[in-house]
Amino acid sequence: MNVARALLGAIGLGGLWIAAAAPLAAAEAIDVPVLARAITRGELLDATDFSSEPRPMVQARGAIAVRDAQGKEALRNLPAGTVVKATDIASPRLVKRGEPVVIAVRQGALVITTQGKALSSGGAGDLVRVVALSTSRTLDAIVEKSGTVRVVAP
Repeated sequence: MNVARALLGAIGLGGLWIAAAAPLAAAEAIDVPVLARAITRGELLDATDFSSEPRPMVQARGAIAVRDAQGKEALRNLPAGTVVKATDIASPRLVKRGEPVVIAVRQGALVITTQGKALSSGGAGDLVRVVALSTSRTLDAIVEKSGTVRVVAP
């Protein structure tokens, strides 16, 4: 176990100062969920991707529970043994920048669709920018499902 030393005080001896130190126990280790294998950017996480390892409390700070990480998408490459934090993952992106999308406009029973291209990425319910290929007009739309966005009719 590592031993840290803390300065308790100084004792004066006729103009001489002597520093007195005492050992402190190293930070206690706790079991934390870590990645059992390397995860690539864009890959969805599953409970089988995690194992539990003892880590110092400093490294465990901000770790998310396995149940909260399931079904989330990795925002960057994560090596095996990484403590996953909320900033490392996000809801799966159903629409990805540069990919084709179906743009739908709904008003009552009327539904009009056209082909478009996503200018930004987003998950279900996120606002994304798309361009309609038929008119080259840029629109703001809400992601409904994979490859489909909805423009709110005025």
